[in-house]
Amino acid sequence: MEFKGHSTMGSAHRFLFSGLLIAGMFVQACNSGVSPDSGASTQSMPSAEVEVVKVTTQKLDVAQGLPGELVPFESVAIYPKTTGFVKSVMVDRGSVVKRGDLLAQLEAPEVAAQLSEAESKLAAAQSQLAATGAKLASDQGTYERLTAAAKTPGVVSGNDLDVAARVVEADRANTDSAKSNIKSAEAARSSIAQIEDYLRITAPFDGTITERNVHPGALVGSTSGAGTGVPMLRIETLTRLRLVVPVPESSVAAVPAGSSVKFTVSAYPTETFRAPVARVSHAVDPKTRTMPVELEVANEAGRLTPGSFCQVQWPIRRPAATHFVPPTAVATNQARTFVIRVPDKGAEAGKTEWVDVKTGASAGNLVEVFGDLNDGDQVVLRASDAIRSGVAVNVRLASNQGQ
Repeated sequence: MEFKGHSTMGSAHRFLFSGLLIAGMFVQACNSGVSPDSGASTQSMPSAEVEVVKVTTQKLDVAQGLPGELVPFESVAIYPKTTGFVKSVMVDRGSVVKRGDLLAQLEAPEVAAQLSEAESKLAAAQSQLAATGAKLASDQGTYERLTAAAKTPGVVSGNDLDVAARVVEADRANTDSAKSNIKSAEAARSSIAQIEDYLRITAPFDGTITERNVHPGALVGSTSGAGTGVPMLRIETLTRLRLVVPVPESSVAAVPAGSSVKFTVSAYPTETFRAPVARVSHAVDPKTRTMPVELEVANEAGRLTPGSFCQVQWPIRRPAATHFVPPTAVATNQARTFVIRVPDKGAEAGKTEWVDVKTGASAGNLVEVFGDLNDGDQVVLRASDAIRSGVAVNVRLASNQGQ
C-alpha cells in the first residue's frame, strides 16, 4: 500500500509538470507572434483603437475667479506728536468726521510755561532793539552835526569826528544783533506755539473713526510706557474703497485698465457689484508670483465693509489666438505634461507622438495649451502614459466633433 501511494503521487507530479510546460509554450508562442498550433507562421497583433479630437484655435476671452480684499481708500493711525495727558476725546468708534475737526485735546502744563518764557524772551529782544535803535538815531544825529561843523576849519577836531563815526558803527552793529535776537526769539516762540498746537488732535481728512484706544487722563506720547506704539485713534475713508486683487503672473499680460470688473461678497451672496480697474502695480511679487491690481469701489451707502474678502471675475484675454483641447487630452506624469498627437498624413500617419505642452486658462469645457501644436492636429481624447509614443493605432474622431 505504501508503494502504491508513492507511485500515484509521482504520476500526479508528472502530469502537473507536463501541463505547466504546455502552458508555458503557449504563452511564449503568443508573445512571439507565433500561433501555438501553426508552427513558424507569424501574425501581427491588431492595432488598438483610440478616440481623437482636433486641436482648436481661438482667442481667449474668459473670466477667471480670483480672490480679492476690500481695504479703505485711506487709512491713518493717529499718534500724538508730543507727550501729554488726554484732556478730552470728542469722537468714538463709528464717528463720521470732516477734515480739521477736533478729535482729542491734550494738556501739558510744561508747554504753557515754555511758551510764556519764549514770549518773555521775545519781548526782551524787542525792548533791546528799541534801545539800540534809539541810541543809533541819537549818535547818528550827533555825527551828522559834527560833520557839518567840521566844514568850518578849527571848529571840530578830526579826532572827535572819527570817534563819533565809530560810535555810529557800533550802534549799527548792536542794532543788527538786536534784530537777530528778535528773529531767534520769534522762532523759539513759534516752535513752542507749534508744540502747543500739537495738543489739539484734528482729523487729517474726511472719514470715519474705526478705532479708539485712549480715554481722558491717559498719558500718551513717547514716554507713555505700555501705550507706546498704540495709536490713539484710527480714521479711514469708507465712502471709497480699494479692492486689491492678486493677479497671477500668467494673467498679467492683458490687464484691462479702466474696464469694469464684476465681484461678489459673502454679505450679499445674490448680488453682483462692479468696479473699474484703477491702479496696476506693474510689479510681480517674487514670493507669490502675483501682481497686485486695485479696483476703485464707490461705497457712498456704506454697504461694503473694509476687510471683506471678495470673489472677483477677472477677465483674461490674449493678444493672439491660442490652442485648446479637452482637459482629458492632457496627461501628466512625474517627468512631463503632454498630449498624444496622431498625425493623419505623412510617414508617421497613424502613429502616436508625445508632444510636451504647458496648460493655461480654461474656457468652458476646453483648456488652453502651449506647445508644438497646430490648428486641426488630432490628439488622443483620453491621454495616458500607458499609450506609448510611436505606437500604431486606429483613430476614431470623437462624436462631438464629427467626421
